[in-house]
Amino acid sequence: LAGIDIAKSKGARYRLGPELEICGYGCSDHYYESDTLLHSFQVLAKLLESPATQDIICDVGMPILHRNVRYNCRVIFLNKKILLIRPKISLANTGNYRELRWFTPWNKARHVEEYFLPRIIQEVTRQETVPFGDAVLATKDTCLGTEICEELWAPNSPHIEMGLDGVEIFTNSSGSHHVLRKAHTRVDLVNSATAKNGGIYILANQKGCDGDRLYYDGCAMISMNGETVAQGSQFSLDDVEVLVATLDLEDVRSYRAEISSRNLAASKVNPYPRIKVNFALSCSDDVAVPTCMPIQWRHHSPEEEISLGPACWLWDYLRRSKQAGFLLPLSGGIDSSATACIVYSMCHQVCLAVKNGNTDVLADARKIVNDETYVPEDPREFCKRIFTTCYMASENSSQDTCNRAKLLAEQIGSYHINLNIDVAVKAIVGIFSMVTGRTPHFSVYGGSSRENLALQNVQARIRMVLAYLFAQLTLWTRGMPGGLLVLGSANVDESLRGYLTKYDCSSADINPIGGISKTDLKNFIQYCIENFQLTALRSIMSAPPTAELEPLVDGQVAQTDEADMGMTYAELSIYGKLRKIAKAGPYSMFCKLLNMWKEICTPREVASKVKHFFRMYSVNRHKMTTLTPAYHAENYSPDDNRFDLRPFLYNTTWSWQFRCIDKQVNAL
Repeated sequence: LAGIDIAKSKGARYRLGPELEICGYGCSDHYYESDTLLHSFQVLAKLLESPATQDIICDVGMPILHRNVRYNCRVIFLNKKILLIRPKISLANTGNYRELRWFTPWNKARHVEEYFLPRIIQEVTRQETVPFGDAVLATKDTCLGTEICEELWAPNSPHIEMGLDGVEIFTNSSGSHHVLRKAHTRVDLVNSATAKNGGIYILANQKGCDGDRLYYDGCAMISMNGETVAQGSQFSLDDVEVLVATLDLEDVRSYRAEISSRNLAASKVNPYPRIKVNFALSCSDDVAVPTCMPIQWRHHSPEEEISLGPACWLWDYLRRSKQAGFLLPLSGGIDSSATACIVYSMCHQVCLAVKNGNTDVLADARKIVNDETYVPEDPREFCKRIFTTCYMASENSSQDTCNRAKLLAEQIGSYHINLNIDVAVKAIVGIFSMVTGRTPHFSVYGGSSRENLALQNVQARIRMVLAYLFAQLTLWTRGMPGGLLVLGSANVDESLRGYLTKYDCSSADINPIGGISKTDLKNFIQYCIENFQLTALRSIMSAPPTAELEPLVDGQVAQTDEADMGMTYAELSIYGKLRKIAKAGPYSMFCKLLNMWKEICTPREVASKVKHFFRMYSVNRHKMTTLTPAYHAENYSPDDNRFDLRPFLYNTTWSWQFRCIDKQVNAL
């Protein structure tokens, strides 16, 4: 309703909202429940009754059951009358999308049926039935056609045939989530839709965290004849954003007039059913009304996307979970420092939104800090109230990482705790020794690899236990109400390789960097040095990544991540993209890398690297089943819950696949 109010106040005559906006796109298996359908109709009735929806065509999204089949629909109405219910034709069913689980596509092209309205709607509209199906709207001055999200991405998008049939305005209600470097694809698709065929294309997309790992990244846009004329924000804390444009329909007609190939195809097109609407989008005296000019789309850099997307997601999660802030185990390494920087960026966004007059964000901030008069103005001061960082030292920790963590905490303003876990580690190992009569040792002191790994895991798991204890009680010790959400900071590459202890402090409530690669995180750290003046990050950037779980040698760190993993982070990123995006198994990956690495590796070395990766990936895949819910940012994410569905018990010898590789190596 707020969006419709704003649209009307700006003179709009047609209003489009995002996909399934009435119930929210992320209902998942709640779509099966009759309650979801009932409550959606109750909201629709409220919208139809509202004075705000008069004299403007409103286009809203909700699930509808037609002849006992559930469809993902647009409901288009004007002045308490439903004009058309348009079901989705192409359902999204890849990656994070599962629409075929809950909905059925409308497979009757250019076919319209009668839909019998429920009584709750009949009482408002005085209509018994309304058109349901694949049709377009013919107003007094133009013709409008609907696409829903995935239909824009389909090879046979409806806008192609609709445009040939004289539809001049295409609308797209979307539920498209953020992926690093994806925004330009969406923009290119919209602009190319009207570049070939002429027309006006308007796209509305959901924005924010809808209760899961995804962040829907807005980017509402209006395009005409292949050029963008209005751009919405990709990341913001505003709950409502309305994009409005005034355009000249004659520009569409003159653009189409000289495309002879289009006009020849149009003469043969199968016509769409037209729903006549006694309403005009234009006015009779609009000669002096200025129209919108084309603009250049401004894209965020990947570093800006990391700074803003996960920050907005964290804010949504914090305010909706009604917790009092975050706790982060801050190790002084790149990953946990990047997580800290994202929280600091969130504090920046909150202060900026309040400064710009966003009363909703101010109200949420006051609830979180439990102070009705509070106004967040300084990001560091706000950070002190809602963000606790904790450096958990052991006898294997260096003074360098301790100092780095402390300095970064000072610069972002977090409430910082220093503690030592050695007492707890000795107690746990002591219990084991007392029961078994055996004492494990690190390999540098003559212990086996089993002992070495077990002693590292004990430290890591104690850090998780302490993180949750401090998250629950730190504010209690400070005389403040509430508890803290624990943040994890395992990156996408470590998860893929399984380079983490199961149930260590990568186990948390949520993880803002779990879908981001080490390479991108390093670039993001550099961005934070330059944009937030966080000079503490310079020494963090230059230090080699290390878990600091093995004993120091002469007071210096001897353990490094890349030596432990047997591969570099750059290699891991390549393996991840080939495994998931290129759908490569061991043999295909070997074949692709032969060419990619022909200047730096022999075939036998490539084979050895590929085998090592797949061994470690499969041995550790079980860890993905308990991976902390992470912000989805990469299409090669190994998230086992929704995105990357694989077995977690493998034959880790990959005997057939590795034999095929060996055979090829010998032939070469």
